[in-house]
Amino acid sequence: MKGHHEHVTEHKFSTHVVSDLLHKFSRWYELHRERELLASLSDEALKDIGMSRADVEHESIRPFWDDPMHK
Repeated sequence: MKGHHEHVTEHKFSTHVVSDLLHKFSRWYELHRERELLASLSDEALKDIGMSRADVEHESIRPFWDDPMHK
């Protein structure tokens, strides 16, 4: 039974790792899309949300894995 228990534990671990990776990739894609959307906003829309074009430029050059919310 010891071998079976180790297999189940390894399976749970690998399933958890895959789930974490999928979440991370999904979050990176979400950040990429949000930064693209932000860059596409007009200056008036940016002013409405309290951002400048310089803020957007700073945000858009950040790498996709740079998550300010650490999700």
